Amino acid sequence: MKKHIILVILLLFSFKNGYSILTPLVDSIPMIDGRKLAADIYIPNGMGSGPVILIQTPYNRQIYRLTGLPLGVGANINTSNYVFVVADWRGFYGSKKAAYTGNPDRTRDGYSTVEWIASQSWSNGKVGTWGASALGKVQYQTAKGNPPHLTCICPLVAAPQFEYNEYFPNGALRTEYVQQLDVLGFGLSTGLMAHPIKDTYWNFVESANDYPDSIQVPCFMIGGWYDHNTQLMMDFYNDLITRSPVAVRTKHKLLMGPWVHGGHSTAKVGTASQGQLSYSNAQNKNDSMAIQFFDYYLRNINNNWNSTPTYTLYQMGENKWLNEATWPLSGVKTYRFYLNKNGILDQNLPVSSFDSLNYTYNPNDPSPTIGGCTLRSDLLQGPYNQLTDIESRSDVKVFSSAILAKNLVLNGRIKVVLKVSSSQLDTDFDIRVTDVYPDGKSMLLNDAVMRMRFRDGFTQSQISMMIPGKVYDCIIELPTTCVTFLSGHQIRVIISSSNYPKYNRNMNNGQAMYPGNNTDSLLNPLSSINTIFCNSINASYVELPLLNFSSNLASVLDKKAGFIVFPNPVGNKLKVSFGDNFNPNMILHLFNQLGQEVMCVQAHSNEFEIDLSAQESGAYSLGYFENGNWMVESFVKE
Repeated sequence: MKKHIILVILLLFSFKNGYSILTPLVDSIPMIDGRKLAADIYIPNGMGSGPVILIQTPYNRQIYRLTGLPLGVGANINTSNYVFVVADWRGFYGSKKAAYTGNPDRTRDGYSTVEWIASQSWSNGKVGTWGASALGKVQYQTAKGNPPHLTCICPLVAAPQFEYNEYFPNGALRTEYVQQLDVLGFGLSTGLMAHPIKDTYWNFVESANDYPDSIQVPCFMIGGWYDHNTQLMMDFYNDLITRSPVAVRTKHKLLMGPWVHGGHSTAKVGTASQGQLSYSNAQNKNDSMAIQFFDYYLRNINNNWNSTPTYTLYQMGENKWLNEATWPLSGVKTYRFYLNKNGILDQNLPVSSFDSLNYTYNPNDPSPTIGGCTLRSDLLQGPYNQLTDIESRSDVKVFSSAILAKNLVLNGRIKVVLKVSSSQLDTDFDIRVTDVYPDGKSMLLNDAVMRMRFRDGFTQSQISMMIPGKVYDCIIELPTTCVTFLSGHQIRVIISSSNYPKYNRNMNNGQAMYPGNNTDSLLNPLSSINTIFCNSINASYVELPLLNFSSNLASVLDKKAGFIVFPNPVGNKLKVSFGDNFNPNMILHLFNQLGQEVMCVQAHSNEFEIDLSAQESGAYSLGYFENGNWMVESFVKE
């Protein structure tokens, strides 16, 4: 019944959007055990035999009849230079009768499928594969078996690894991710819940899914900076170009765009709209490059694909494409930025030897997930503003740089090193990093979590509960990204102890994490008072991988603003002095530490006072815009 409802919805969608319904040749592909996989075959009119693009799906091959074929083909199969074969996985939809007890061998099934295609009259013997997510993962499994007629593969937002850290990042279950996989029919939760600690099971499955040396055909990997597979893909691509057979090692390419994983809503790999942002020059880049890739290897067209740079990466913020031969990029170095009690993020080690900040985390009222690299269909995906729903809560601490006067270019992995304590035996620390716009929007770039009982490792022998009040290191590394923080923007780090339902909410009691093997249970939860230390003895900081940075944040904050403010810290009366730089038409803008403009002041003389009595205590920036740059001075109101 569920399958028929989905098809009816898609049919209505197709009519509404002007699609014709494709009518494929329906066939079945014999497997080595004699069972058969259902397949739809789309052959352009007039093509006797040609190269084939294979799609292996667990999501119902018939959907393509209604929504059209990928890679820009749509319903216009007769304009394509390729035969398309779409096959249902063993045990799913049309191939349900091919199921058998135990885990299907996707490598063996992929081998049989490729070789069957090569033997057909409409195939010229060259087969490439395409598909996203699970449709991408199965391509690696197929390539692992090295079928003789497999020529190349193009997996999107997918990597072949099956790792502990994919499902339990730093020890905390990815709740919504696992729940959605169950809804899709993969049924992983039972096995995962039996192994929440890294044990021999994980050692076996991780080893079994680590096979870059078995990929013997060119691989064009396509991913997104807002996808949940970003780091898995970056890691596996590095393995491909260092561990796959020498003959193919230099033929692999990687494309990373400003894209989400997709699967629901309108945003997916290749669309311009992503969350609350838009990237028009990234639209369909994935399709155009994939067609170039297939044309080169499947049609023998000399289109200079072999000259395509190893890395094609989208630099968000500046919204431009980078073409790079190596990664990490030459000129990228790591710089340390300290968290200060006043909410400022800068390069100065705190002077105080005792400053700290604390907040109360209540598992019954967790900080919610707003966007990011999610999968569950009821959650937002991609870059969303964190200002209202996250930063306004009492259970978060926010640290912001001053407003940037020049661009700050980041390429790589952000690392957050915290000194923390808790009133309970166990708790989580969650990190969100955002790009704060001049209008105050705080757009999510990346997030990560650390479950503190796993701070020393993920095996049983490495687990250690906290001693309430004792100071511990909490080290969190976020996935790779490429972003330029533009002039007029701020860098922001948000710290909380939940990001729910993306990550399982810690009950803080130090007991079993998943009572009854439930992915989302609360049994005897306790509130915790969690502390972040930000002083000269116990300093918390962020390490940013910056490109061609001068090593001094003052160089991009522009302290030579043409005016000075004093005293600093200040009470209710801030003095502003322009000296000889006074301009009677100058408008000064006052921003709080959240990047919100709270006051606008006309400069009426070369020295005057601003009344701050209506403003709360905290960090502020005062500045004006001139010749394309922000001229800024920062201060603290007591």
